[in-house]
Amino acid sequence: MNQRTFGEHDDVDFVVVGSGAAGGVLAKELSTAGFNVVVLEQGPWQQSAQFSHDELAVERQFSMLNVASEVQTFREKESDPSKTGVARGLMYRRAIGGSSVHFAANYWRLRPSDFKECSRLGPIPGTSFADWPITYDELEPYYTKVDYEIGVSGRPGPMDPPRSRPYALGPMPNKSSGVILDRAASALGLHSQVAPMAILSSNYQGRSACQACGHCTWYGCEFGAKSSSLVTVIPAAMATGRCEVRADSTVVRVETNATGRTTGVVYVDKNGLERRQTAKAVVLAANGAETSRLLLMSATPKFPHGLANSSGVVGRNIMFNGSSSTTGMFEHPLNEFKGAVTSRIVLDFYETDSSRGFYGGGGIDSRFPYGPIGFAVNGLPDDIPQWGSEYKRALREYYAHSTRFVSHLTSLPLPTNTVTLDDDHKDRFGRPGLRLTYQDHPDDMKAKQWFRDRMEEMMHAAGAKRVWNQPVLPVDGGVHLLGTARMGNNPRDSVVDRYHRAHDVPNLFICDGSSFVTSGRGQPTMTIQALAFRAADHIARFAKTRDI
Repeated sequence: MNQRTFGEHDDVDFVVVGSGAAGGVLAKELSTAGFNVVVLEQGPWQQSAQFSHDELAVERQFSMLNVASEVQTFREKESDPSKTGVARGLMYRRAIGGSSVHFAANYWRLRPSDFKECSRLGPIPGTSFADWPITYDELEPYYTKVDYEIGVSGRPGPMDPPRSRPYALGPMPNKSSGVILDRAASALGLHSQVAPMAILSSNYQGRSACQACGHCTWYGCEFGAKSSSLVTVIPAAMATGRCEVRADSTVVRVETNATGRTTGVVYVDKNGLERRQTAKAVVLAANGAETSRLLLMSATPKFPHGLANSSGVVGRNIMFNGSSSTTGMFEHPLNEFKGAVTSRIVLDFYETDSSRGFYGGGGIDSRFPYGPIGFAVNGLPDDIPQWGSEYKRALREYYAHSTRFVSHLTSLPLPTNTVTLDDDHKDRFGRPGLRLTYQDHPDDMKAKQWFRDRMEEMMHAAGAKRVWNQPVLPVDGGVHLLGTARMGNNPRDSVVDRYHRAHDVPNLFICDGSSFVTSGRGQPTMTIQALAFRAADHIARFAKTRDI
């Protein structure tokens, strides 16, 4: 698609940094509202036809992710030495569409209770647990906008929050694993329901329905059925004639003037040349890791601790969402290597229950997160030989007959869990590397164990011939990068206000996973995009009334 182009010194209305779940929405909404927008994305522009089902490259060598080519460091506490190669780290995709290209496409909404948990439950010592500055009712119209403009398939269930319209598309077909979860829920008096998915169950807005290839998580969709920004809002933004999307453009600094207002950004192009793009306002939507890095790198004498960081909380309170899992092998073939990643969920344990003895809750879905290589390496029970005829026999039997129940859980915000700059490890552009400091709150570990015990009960109730648990492990990174530039009403303990405007810089806006105040119960992308649709409405209103 041809797109409008702007000169580096054309004073465009907005420069948007990042083209993923939030950046794509913001670009589309602001350009549709009549503003000139330049989107800068640090990765390449791959089309759907270029995506591969190469399991070795994608799942074992992380070819779709930043960690394939980036050195990061990790430590549990600030007093610990930073180490490389010891953690999953901060995982995301650098390319047009961002991590929405490789996501599994689970599209849960938060509940009304998520936004006011601190008021309801009280503070949790040692954490940054707080209420959001907005409510579910304020966000609900934008959740609905995501359903229809992005393309979400589903059917309302008994545990859903209130909604103003049905889903845009009917549910994805129920998989064998979904039938297994239905069976478990029925046996134990729980409620299974359709999993909402940002994957098309039927043709929609010129895109084809899911072809059930089974390559969703970590992979791009060559059919365009997965509702990534790449195939939804980015083309719509370009079609306005007011949006230019520049790939291979790595922003290294947000520039400010003597009054503390942003004037644009400095970026490095694919040839390694430093360039500038001036703009009336800057919108950061680069994810919870890259947004933090860019703010910290944009320090000046006026902003000595990083741009928009008078509170000192930029990069703090990172949350990933906890998880635990149990696997079962069944008598009949399930053939879970086909179709979308999941088709049923159980949300009976979503809310915190004080009788459990810890803060936290979540949902459970049924899925089989393995291709043949991954299952051969990590999928079998520990007592199965790892070589020889018995190993081969087990692979033949277990691969087609197994499924997994997976929990998606809360993650408490701790001020000691941070994304910071590591000057000892720089990338090819000279940017400081990312350093993750992270340690689970004890309640997070208790939640993972509690949910694993429930899932073991459910797997037995479903009639599994054999059940084995995956170890409950501490978090050392992941793809849900939340909370590092949180929303709030008080500039002393938050980075942006309820409209995503930086407290310290009136023409700087930040909207991505970093905006989260609490983690929700996994699957944050639906909320990230609802926040982006809402933010765009308010940013456009400010611009039209000259309030930027």
